[in-house]
Amino acid sequence: MKTVSILVPESSVSQAIADPQYCFSAVNQFLAVAGKPPLFDVQLVGLRQRIKLNNGQFIIQTDKLLKDVTRTDLVVIPALFGDMQKAIAQNEKLIPWIIDQYSNGGEVASLCVGAFLLASTGLLNGKKCSTHWGFTNEFRAMFPKVEVMDGSIVTEEHRIYSSGGANSYWNLLLYLVEKYTNRETAILAAKYFAIDIDRHSQSAFAMFKGQKEHKDDTVRLAQDYIERRVDERISVDELAEKFGVGRRTFERRFKQATNNSVLEYMHRIKIETAKRSFENSRKNINEVMYTVGYSDTKAFRTIFKKITGLTPMEYRNKYNKMAIP
Repeated sequence: MKTVSILVPESSVSQAIADPQYCFSAVNQFLAVAGKPPLFDVQLVGLRQRIKLNNGQFIIQTDKLLKDVTRTDLVVIPALFGDMQKAIAQNEKLIPWIIDQYSNGGEVASLCVGAFLLASTGLLNGKKCSTHWGFTNEFRAMFPKVEVMDGSIVTEEHRIYSSGGANSYWNLLLYLVEKYTNRETAILAAKYFAIDIDRHSQSAFAMFKGQKEHKDDTVRLAQDYIERRVDERISVDELAEKFGVGRRTFERRFKQATNNSVLEYMHRIKIETAKRSFENSRKNINEVMYTVGYSDTKAFRTIFKKITGLTPMEYRNKYNKMAIP
């Protein structure tokens, strides 16, 4: 029997508590139908018996208090809600318990931005992690010792699991079901919950906003310059000269400030513009390609797919109802 302890933190997302409880309990039901004993002992754990969420709109009744759970096989950290720093501060008393469970051989899984609480334990230092694509810049700023896996749905390293944004945590739950049971049971669960079991990337959902929460004014001016000239082909040398910085120094400062090389940033800005065009216009692939400064169809397709996980045609057909096949 695997003991699954689902944390109920302050300022957490109620659905991210209910869904893992539902998932592991449903697997027990599948096993019962097959004449097999249940595998998971699922419990909600917290600092208090009753925890209010969403400004008191929901009240979660925990099954056990943290002090009464000395060992568990899996700790599930649900997504947090609101200001991440405040949410972490509200839940700092949970951190020693999470560390103790991991030290005692337990596994730990964070769902979506639950990664912020997990990273606060220090257990992720020097390790890889997934989180919501919209929070990666903030996450990197708060936890520079953690390697964020851009666009990844599920990341596993040394008994620690993390998932991408929002409903992507279902893919992590199915991943854990398969790990603890078998592929057949995981597929059954995927069909039951109508989840694409083998989705590996959240890149198609990501919106690139750039990393501008830094203090390098020259780099910020360069970012603005790139974004205003999305239809042009700008060289790194041209940018360095324009802003009066040596090329090597400019590239180093740009990477340090934005977590992207200059060329990566230019491509991501162009592809983000192309995505918006595919979503909201009737332009064909070549028209959009020229609008964002590409002239080589193969190169445009390759870069677009690398960033989004989809070809330009696939993206247009997926997100634009006006698209003409």
